[in-house]
Amino acid sequence: MFSKLKQFKDLREQGKKLQNLLGDESVTVDKAGGKVVLTMNGNLEITGLAIDNDMLSPNKKTDLEKAIKEAHSEALKKMQRTIALKMQQSGEFNIPGLS
Repeated sequence: MFSKLKQFKDLREQGKKLQNLLGDESVTVDKAGGKVVLTMNGNLEITGLAIDNDMLSPNKKTDLEKAIKEAHSEALKKMQRTIALKMQQSGEFNIPGLS
């Protein structure tokens, strides 16, 4: 039981290290010819979203929705790759079951 508690504590410490490591990371993706620009940080939070006025017209609603979804999906994938690379480069993250 104590080994499980130690393992849990180690995982928490690794999580904090990873969060600090990724704190300054950021990815930016643009869609619809640059009319929708989304920025995501290392905590997978959207930190910026810029939408060109042209996309705000009622007849472009579907295009805008599609562009936002695509930008979010692409930014998420890019950040996940960045997270994996940072974890691999640091060599400090030994998460049971993910090795």
